[in-house]
Amino acid sequence: MAQTSYPLDYQVVVTLGGYPQHIRVRGTDADNPVLLFLHGGPGVSDRHWVIKDQSDLAEVCTMVCWDQRGSGKSYSGTQVKQGLTLKMMVDDAEELVDHLREKFDKDKIYIVGHSWGSMLGVLLAQRAPEKIATYIGMGQVVDLEENEELAYKFTLDEATRRGDKKALRDLAKIGEPVNGSYGDLSNLITQRNLMTKYGGGTYNESENIWKSVIMPVLQSPEYTLGDLVKYIRGSLYSLNQLWPELAERIRFMDSVKSLEMPVLITQGIHDQNTPSVIARKWFDQLEAPSKEWIDFDQSAHSPIKEEPELWGKVIREKVFE
Repeated sequence: MAQTSYPLDYQVVVTLGGYPQHIRVRGTDADNPVLLFLHGGPGVSDRHWVIKDQSDLAEVCTMVCWDQRGSGKSYSGTQVKQGLTLKMMVDDAEELVDHLREKFDKDKIYIVGHSWGSMLGVLLAQRAPEKIATYIGMGQVVDLEENEELAYKFTLDEATRRGDKKALRDLAKIGEPVNGSYGDLSNLITQRNLMTKYGGGTYNESENIWKSVIMPVLQSPEYTLGDLVKYIRGSLYSLNQLWPELAERIRFMDSVKSLEMPVLITQGIHDQNTPSVIARKWFDQLEAPSKEWIDFDQSAHSPIKEEPELWGKVIREKVFE
């Protein structure tokens, strides 16, 4: 089989909100629709596995991965001094959409938001519906306070079931989240490490954040060793800066009752990072021109990389054919 050629295959720095930010483009035809990936975290850039696992989509769309302000290749000490707010992120996202519309001569582009990116994506779709062709959600967050209550409960229940005494001591020490917050970033990381260890992040896999997040970056040609340092610093910085505001403000059941474009939710049924039961309540009451919910039976938080062939097939068939 001949290797696919990608005439559009580059990374470039664009200025968003007055600040240089990195994007990665892969495509086969500039006339194809544009699909922008909004990564999770905050601060956990994903170009390394999007490009690795989903490049077949470049046959039907131009893929754009964005290292958001303060994340991955876009992290810098200069930006750190500016701080980071939710409004800055939505402003940057809309400016990038405008850049892509102009560059590729499109009225609208498609967006997919994963985890934190699903919060950003919904807010962007709500603000600028005339610029968004379809919203695709994955690891969809709707209410961060309720999300963290269920994520903590899963972790505590699993630690109890397994008789994991150290985990029970750690969970007792950090305590239940209050208004979606654990009070300290290290406490959030403790909970996420345990949840990931118990298979709530990747289905049927016992991992920690190092294995699930850092090692794939280290092994990818998309990032250098220097980039890895920025990646780690950026993820910690972005979480510290944005999490308190997200915990307070993300309440889509009340604030986002409708979207003006088609909506597709691609959700892993074993997800304990962003439990699907919350997103499903929002989806069921959401008004949209069309909407569809697709379960992924062998996935937890990231069907795009846990079931990459199936996820890519779904996007191709449901969105671009």
